[in-house]
Amino acid sequence: MTEGAQTKPARVVVADDQTVVREGIVMLLGLLPGIEVVGAAGDGEQAVQLVAELAPDVVLMDLRMPRCDGVEATRRIRAEHPGTQVVVLTTFADDDSLFPALKAGARGYLTKDAGGDEIVRAVHSVLSGDAGLSPSIQRRLLERLSQPEPPQPTAASVEPPDGLTAREVEVLALIAEGLSNQEIARALHVSTATVKTHINNLFAKTGLKDRAQAVRYAYAKGLVRPPTGGVT
Repeated sequence: MTEGAQTKPARVVVADDQTVVREGIVMLLGLLPGIEVVGAAGDGEQAVQLVAELAPDVVLMDLRMPRCDGVEATRRIRAEHPGTQVVVLTTFADDDSLFPALKAGARGYLTKDAGGDEIVRAVHSVLSGDAGLSPSIQRRLLERLSQPEPPQPTAASVEPPDGLTAREVEVLALIAEGLSNQEIARALHVSTATVKTHINNLFAKTGLKDRAQAVRYAYAKGLVRPPTGGVT
């Protein structure tokens, strides 16, 4: 490749709701070769607006932001502005963050401990049509692919009741199997804090008070099959 082909920098928008973090990323990128920061957004809604105005090559996208989170912003950007790629740059590497972001259309995924060289590689990788994934994220994907699927709800539960999400139904099914929060976290490859959040949400939606009620609810709604001999 000629030197002339190398001179055009990648035009990047940074999206992060924390001002200090956002400004630090912008400052770091300003020191890196082959990168030109053209805008910075404080939330996902602003990121989508800046993409519409500036048509950047890449957005470095945080995930947990107000108004419009990074996953939804990624989905909108990829649908409305397919010429702009998204690289997630976030603190979180759990499955509940990683897989929704990739499904929304992110081509890269880095955690915020990534160095400048790693960010440059990810940006240029996605622009050349490759995935821009950190080594730890690549390992996480391989581990997930090599793991057996966690127990799934029965076919009787086509539409989850009471507004439960598919993930909350998975957690409920594992509660019914007698798994602890730590065991559920291992089965679903998420943190125990994430499991607790799902449990709190499903209890709030269903009006359940404890795990015993949750087990009976799961059986009554056909989300799991009772063991042989029924429930005592």
